[in-house]
Amino acid sequence: MTRVVITGVGAVTPLGIGAEAFWAGLTAGHSGIRTIQGFDPSGLEVRIAGEVPGFVPKDFMDFKAARRMDRFAQFGVAAAREAIEASGLRITDENSERIGVMVNTGGGGIPTFESEVLNLSTKGAKRVGPFLIPLFAPNMASAQVAITFGIHGPTVTSVAACAAGVQAFVDAVHLLQRGDADVVITGGTEAGITPVAIASLTNMGALSRRTGDPAEASRPFDKGRDGFVFSEGSAIMVLETEEHAARRGASVICEVSGGAYTSDAFHITAPDPTGRGAIGAMRGALARAGLEPRNIDYVAAHATATQVGDVGETRSLKAVFGDHAHALAISANKSMLGHLLGAAGAVSSLACVLAIRDGIAPPTINLTDPDPECDLDYVPNVARQVTVRAAMANGFGFGGQNASAIFRAID
Repeated sequence: MTRVVITGVGAVTPLGIGAEAFWAGLTAGHSGIRTIQGFDPSGLEVRIAGEVPGFVPKDFMDFKAARRMDRFAQFGVAAAREAIEASGLRITDENSERIGVMVNTGGGGIPTFESEVLNLSTKGAKRVGPFLIPLFAPNMASAQVAITFGIHGPTVTSVAACAAGVQAFVDAVHLLQRGDADVVITGGTEAGITPVAIASLTNMGALSRRTGDPAEASRPFDKGRDGFVFSEGSAIMVLETEEHAARRGASVICEVSGGAYTSDAFHITAPDPTGRGAIGAMRGALARAGLEPRNIDYVAAHATATQVGDVGETRSLKAVFGDHAHALAISANKSMLGHLLGAAGAVSSLACVLAIRDGIAPPTINLTDPDPECDLDYVPNVARQVTVRAAMANGFGFGGQNASAIFRAID
């Protein structure tokens, strides 16, 4: 079986611009949750989010090109640029057809769509922007990465809600192992923080209402959790066959060993209470990777800080890992980042990769009063030095979509 390795990483998150800023903030236990700055949230019940601070598109792309991208695509291009540069990959006419792109998302260009609907209702049809559809279309992050860097290989997008970011790595491995490409630029991106989105998620009862203290709002596995914090950002990595990486003398961070995805076939927002789909995804990922449960050292949990979701994931982890579940170091990265929806699993995957690289399990902050039904080791409040030979990232999404991927140190 063709081995797939990671040679470069990039990120744009509420903890800062760049993968190392993300990792420094995550391992230090810093929160990226703040009062919303991108628009006036005073009329909303929930006024906090995980916005990316200080993002300037022209720092990463041509100004004219940036104007023809929604924010989610801009994030994808910026994170991809960092990952490509870090990998040392040179994209030329000669190799561009052997390079693919797979940047997944949950919502696509929500801000563009919302602003143009507002234009229609307040200014009339003539003031609706002509590029609404190509800016809004969910495939445009992948397409814009391909356009920006001259990539002519397979360009694919899966819109898989909150599982999208993990699913990207599962599918990228398939592309590489089938021989459809030698390299795939992959991950997830999201930028859906708008008044309508916040209002809708609030009315659903999904969001934390701890608006008075944003840094303490996201509380996965804590008894006082009351929902997730909506966030934005992107994480992108360069995946390539081990043979291709060796041929060009690339430095390898770790291996993507395998992954799987399933469907609950249960409800549009609630997870299956039996955990059948989540359990199936994790077991499938282990089987694809050729690993036993005892081989996993670290899990980047989905852990959204909802009452049902955190208990369900805990039970599913116990079902998959048995007694070894209590030996796992498990992080809820959303305690610091909030929930990046389609990019969440990509960020969790990045946390796995860097945990393997540096031997650090990031903490779960705000875990001050643990839920008795959530009784595993969630690395409470302070990061931990730990040898991570293999790590699992989970992503469970609306519609009952579940994905798990496994990352492994190179022997």
